[in-house]
Amino acid sequence: MDMQSDFDRLLFFEHARKTAEAAYAKDPLDADNLTRWGGALLELSQFQTVPDSKKMILDAISKLEEALVVSPNRHDTLWCLGNAHTSHAFLTPDQDEAKEYFNKATLYFQQAVDEEPSNELYQKSLEVAAKAPELHMEIHKHGLGQQTMGASTGPSSTSSGAKTSKKKKSSDLKYDIFGWVILAVGIVAWVGFAKSHMPPPPPTPPR
Repeated sequence: MDMQSDFDRLLFFEHARKTAEAAYAKDPLDADNLTRWGGALLELSQFQTVPDSKKMILDAISKLEEALVVSPNRHDTLWCLGNAHTSHAFLTPDQDEAKEYFNKATLYFQQAVDEEPSNELYQKSLEVAAKAPELHMEIHKHGLGQQTMGASTGPSSTSSGAKTSKKKKSSDLKYDIFGWVILAVGIVAWVGFAKSHMPPPPPTPPR
């Protein structure tokens, strides 16, 4: 069931990415479209291997920064950039390098809050960002960084037995890690209302 849900999500965001790419060709200065494009890339990065995920996140950051050039105070773009830098930080094993990304993320989250102080999701993101470096240290200390981020929806090539034992041993830590997913879920919700700005995905062919 979860696999089907992930697959549907993958299809939706791939469609969103292609739609945004086509719209960009017609109007490269549409900040709303650039933000949707960056958000879709950020979601799709979760289905990639770690190296590919990093590339996709950097591509998302590029699109979001482009949107800010057009519209510097867009709170949803600022918030997405915070998420992008956070995701990149978690995929970066080096603590000092990751800290730089976390600092950038905090800055963008703060700007998003400044632009829209009543937004609870932005406030929560800013709060969780303060705990991110500590969580990063725990993830990489337990060797979970490669497993929890950039995971593919397909079968893993790593030993499922080893993963199961690790899951049991560090279940508390995993709850913390998945607590971070509220940020990604926020992007899903945000793109949800962006659906009205784009054509619906193609229907699934009947079996």
